[in-house]
Amino acid sequence: MLINCVVYQNGTKLADIPVSEISDYISRPDAFVWVALQDATPEELEEMQQEFGLHELAVEDARHGHQRPKIEEYGASLFSVLHLVEPSLSNPKDINVGEVNIFTGSNYVLSVRNRSQKGFLGVRERCEREPELLRNGSGFVLYALMDAVVDRYFPILDQMETELETVEKDIFTKGTARSNIERLYELKGRVMILKHAVAPLMEGASKLHGGRVPNICSGVQDYFRDVVDHLSRINALIDTIRDTIGTAIQVNLAMATIEESEITKRLAAWASIFAVCTAFAGIWGMNFEMMPELKWRYGYPVALALIVVTCSLLFWRFKRARWL
Repeated sequence: MLINCVVYQNGTKLADIPVSEISDYISRPDAFVWVALQDATPEELEEMQQEFGLHELAVEDARHGHQRPKIEEYGASLFSVLHLVEPSLSNPKDINVGEVNIFTGSNYVLSVRNRSQKGFLGVRERCEREPELLRNGSGFVLYALMDAVVDRYFPILDQMETELETVEKDIFTKGTARSNIERLYELKGRVMILKHAVAPLMEGASKLHGGRVPNICSGVQDYFRDVVDHLSRINALIDTIRDTIGTAIQVNLAMATIEESEITKRLAAWASIFAVCTAFAGIWGMNFEMMPELKWRYGYPVALALIVVTCSLLFWRFKRARWL
């Protein structure tokens, strides 16, 4: 679906144009066309390929989707794949992973957004409010789109940190070991989703501000360095959260072991007490004629009293040792 198709010249918007007129405007000096598509069909991608002269391999990646984040050069153009990590509409704790493919040339920008509900209209408005920066052409638009995608990672990361802190507080609550481990592993899975979106993109974006920079990005190198800096911060925070989750899992397992040990000690203490009762009862229950106190009048009450006193002493001792 076509979202918009706009031509810009010298940093200002000229007009919204139909797709059929794209080839007429991209030949103008100091002009470029910015097209945005959502969930593009193969026919739409083929039409854009003909209008902009896109590389066949890049179009094939965009058509198939589910690509690893990357930034590739095809001659004088760039093909970028970024993951859109967003909270699910049905459950804010779940993560929806979309994708945006960005084709960038000296006189055009084509963004193809897939499996995502949140668009980039705010990015276009931001660029149009800064004509002095938009004069840098398609390179600045590529930066603005990348910056918007990266900025969307921060709220997801904050949510993960908050959830991890909540789980850490519940670790020392008795009876929550199983649920805590399930929550930690679920959180770890979401952290890895974000890791897979950030780490490859950081590697690709680093090529746009240092060393041999593509001509498209030659005027906006400092801006791409800012994107790489944000990605580095996010990546460092992700690694910290992963380490904390690993530590939390180990502590939670240790707490589960301690709880099991406490239960084992209680069972052992009660078993010891009942073993004494069984021993006394077994001895006095033997039917021998010459047993002491067998004919004694107070033998039965004394035997019961001895059992009660012995068990009470054992109970007091286990209680003092905190086994009961």
